[in-house]
Amino acid sequence: MDPRLAGRTARLLEPLHALGYFAPEVEAEVVGLGVRTGRATYFASRAAAMGRVGAGPVAATFYVFNPSLVAHFVPAVWEAASPEDVVAARYRGVSAAWTRLLGAEALVSDEVREAADLARTAADGCSVAGRPLHAAHADLSWPEEPHMVLFHALTLLREHRGDGHVAALIGADLSGIEALVTHTATGKGFTQPAAQATRGWSDGEWSAAVAGLASRGLMTAEGALTEDGAALRTAVERRTEESAYTPWEHLGETGTQRLTELCRPLVTTALTNGAFPPGVFA
Repeated sequence: MDPRLAGRTARLLEPLHALGYFAPEVEAEVVGLGVRTGRATYFASRAAAMGRVGAGPVAATFYVFNPSLVAHFVPAVWEAASPEDVVAARYRGVSAAWTRLLGAEALVSDEVREAADLARTAADGCSVAGRPLHAAHADLSWPEEPHMVLFHALTLLREHRGDGHVAALIGADLSGIEALVTHTATGKGFTQPAAQATRGWSDGEWSAAVAGLASRGLMTAEGALTEDGAALRTAVERRTEESAYTPWEHLGETGTQRLTELCRPLVTTALTNGAFPPGVFA
């Protein structure tokens, strides 16, 4: 199986998982438990699978967030709501968001049911070893509704890949902010204003990271990647893809291609219906 197919599939599926971080339905459900509105709901909903953890494990696994920002919200969020209740609220909110964005009929379709089965097969091929955020979500019970089985499987695949990505960044000697700065400089993912705002890095911290990377020959003083910097980012992405290959190999090339065919219309519909606010992604 071509590893590039696995990587393309993972990137295609990403919005169906990530839209939950921007969905007002998820925020409403979590805020309804007593958690503060805004970024507190993000930290609570994504970290809840790990249990009542402190700021350290959250900052370690989320990696590109400013640890001081994490500490501002964690563990205070657990004083407002238990991790178990937050997990349940997150999944209720995602279900409501998918219904709004994709339509109730689509969620009970044969195509979504088939996609859920395929994604679950892929997720069954993940390894928890050395992947703490994935392992925490893998300990959760599987939902019953097909569209939520699909979401849960995509979450397992996303966090499996994300944990491997963190390992690749550490291997490349890129700190959390350096990882964010260099990725933003590729022109993919978050815009710089969105990256700084959502991950909690000030202008001064961002500029200092650029200066440090420039001293290593990875960026120019103006914040553009040098040839060496671009090569390092390419190597990080290649290592990430290699470490995330196993579940797709488990599903097989035919199954992976079929999952792509089934999910591409869902992604297109979600994006068309405003799954993400404008100006967030480049």
